[in-house]
Amino acid sequence: MNAVVERAEAVEPAVNALSERTFEEALVQAKQAERAYRDGGTPRPLEGLAVAAKDEQPIAGRLATDGSLAYADHVAEVTHPVIERILAAGGIIHARTTTPEFCCAGFTQSKLWGITRNPWNLDYSPGGSSGGSGAALASGTTTLATGSDIGGSIRLPAANTGTVGYKPPYGRVPAMAPFNLDHYCHDGPMARTVADCALLQNTIVGPHPHDVVSLRPALHLPDQLGQVNGLRIAYAPNLGDWEIEPDIMANTQAVADALRQAGAIVEEVEVGLRRADVMRAAFTHFGAIFGPMVARVAAEHGDKLTRYATAFAAHSHTVHEQAGGYLAGLETEAAIYTPIGELLDRYDALICPTTGAPGLRAGEDYLDTKLTVNDVELDHYLEYSMTTVFNIASRCPVLNVPSGRAFNGVPTGVQIVGRTYDDPTVFHIGAALEHTRPWAFRPESL
Repeated sequence: MNAVVERAEAVEPAVNALSERTFEEALVQAKQAERAYRDGGTPRPLEGLAVAAKDEQPIAGRLATDGSLAYADHVAEVTHPVIERILAAGGIIHARTTTPEFCCAGFTQSKLWGITRNPWNLDYSPGGSSGGSGAALASGTTTLATGSDIGGSIRLPAANTGTVGYKPPYGRVPAMAPFNLDHYCHDGPMARTVADCALLQNTIVGPHPHDVVSLRPALHLPDQLGQVNGLRIAYAPNLGDWEIEPDIMANTQAVADALRQAGAIVEEVEVGLRRADVMRAAFTHFGAIFGPMVARVAAEHGDKLTRYATAFAAHSHTVHEQAGGYLAGLETEAAIYTPIGELLDRYDALICPTTGAPGLRAGEDYLDTKLTVNDVELDHYLEYSMTTVFNIASRCPVLNVPSGRAFNGVPTGVQIVGRTYDDPTVFHIGAALEHTRPWAFRPESL
């Protein structure tokens, strides 16, 4: 714990990943954990491990700001189920991690906390909305971290920071009302290695009395991971018409080659989705639940909100209305899942890039300028991401693992997508890939 604290004091002025630090309390807990190991007891699964908790997940008696000046003084009355389980397992929550306001962006910056930067290249964002968690892991200021994912908010930061992030299938990990009832929403683990990610997932999984969609019984991942011999894996260099930059194409191909080397049968496939359909389905969905929540706060607090938060609420409302409402959105979602479901009926898993470009610029909200990928100007910056497809296909487990680094030094990632509720397979594939292509490094510049 001393090492983690010293590391945070050294790099946090540049990275800005921690929204709250409770180091003194953490050191007291670390002493208690030390005794649990020294005195011959039975240490709990996370005994003494530093866990950075995403600020979105409330802890009773502590600030619960949602990254917004509107809630700068709000104190939580309840604790998130994920946090409860980490504490019960002996984990030490020594810090909480930054997010964009209301977690409604694919980058991490806010009026409340400022700009969080990518440890690999400080000119870039670590992604969002669990950007603080990804940046903390990459810069060595935590051992484990929590995240949440409504459109890629675990996988985008994991891809951009060279870490591992898991979007569990819907209902596998308990969440809090009302967003536990939103099938796009997932809480999950982040770590530097597949085994660490599995350890945290096994800690937070299982039914909870306050979450009606939480699945029973709890499904625990096996201790031994990495068996892929004979698995049939579909390799999609692109999910359809996304713009993919050459570095990411090459890194994804290298992942496919590595899995063949590990004994899997890997075949290139075409999925045939259109990113415009995915964006329309996603914002139609956001316009029914997430957008109105942000708009309600904006109506009361006005100028306290960031421009990107109010723009998100307005855009989701417009798309929702133009698309014909929630029913029309569900019809589009069903059409999007059809080719994925057909592929996963023939293959054990699917691999594809997490993003089409290596990271977003730090401090940019992409409201006044458009994101350009492969010299193509995107209508919305989130079109650079291929994560939202699998919030639509929410029952599919998806593990992001690193695939390499791009020209700008920013890491890139691949998504390992499993059949509905088949969590172990994606972890086996991730572990096999990690063994074949080790990656647990930290940025040289920090």
